[in-house]
Amino acid sequence: MESKPKKWVMLENNPEVMNQLAAKLGLSSELTFYDVWSLDEPELLAHIPRPAIALLVILPFTPAWGRDRRAEDAEKSDYEGSGPDEPVIWFKQTIGNACGSIGLLHCAINGEAANFIQPGSDLEQIRRDAIPLKMKERADLLYNSMPFEEAHKSCVQLGDTVPTSEEHAGQHFVAFVKAGGHLWELEGDRKGPLDRGALGDDEDILSPKALDLGFRRVIKLEQEAGGTDLRFSCIALSRKA
Repeated sequence: MESKPKKWVMLENNPEVMNQLAAKLGLSSELTFYDVWSLDEPELLAHIPRPAIALLVILPFTPAWGRDRRAEDAEKSDYEGSGPDEPVIWFKQTIGNACGSIGLLHCAINGEAANFIQPGSDLEQIRRDAIPLKMKERADLLYNSMPFEEAHKSCVQLGDTVPTSEEHAGQHFVAFVKAGGHLWELEGDRKGPLDRGALGDDEDILSPKALDLGFRRVIKLEQEAGGTDLRFSCIALSRKA
């Protein structure tokens, strides 16, 4: 009899949780996550050292966003990328409720953050082992990784809510990363990584252009559809102040 697929307890999207997970996996303490309290007000972003190199966001899965996702993915085949020349390393999610940990992984192993991975760490091994693999083999790598599972489980009691293995009602984690001069949207529930466009050398992940191409684009979809579900939680990865 085939066993049930793995289903973990979903993590909260806050700096305490994700900083511990990043440290457990092997990201240098020179980088840390900060709460993003506003997308538009400079005084509410002033506590985040710039340039910010990644965003981890949890967003409600609204009908407007769902339609946009289906339209984007309709003509796409499954991702075929692999190898050292890939612009980003992306993982398909096959573990229930692991979207937060996979989002953290996408933030930590791509772009500038990859330079802060501790030698000999679990994070270094996951990244190294994933590079030559295709989509399915990468998903299997994570599915069978005990260090990744143990790191996730070490963080489930952190945060402000009671942990549960039930699905987080209609919420999706998305990572936004600057890599190779482009903004990448990375989510394990899509058909592959999404190149959202070029960014200038002086434009980081919290720059107006990056927000308009990425995170704020999803919010705008909901607003234009007349929706009112604008709940989100956003943290930014940057150097420690």
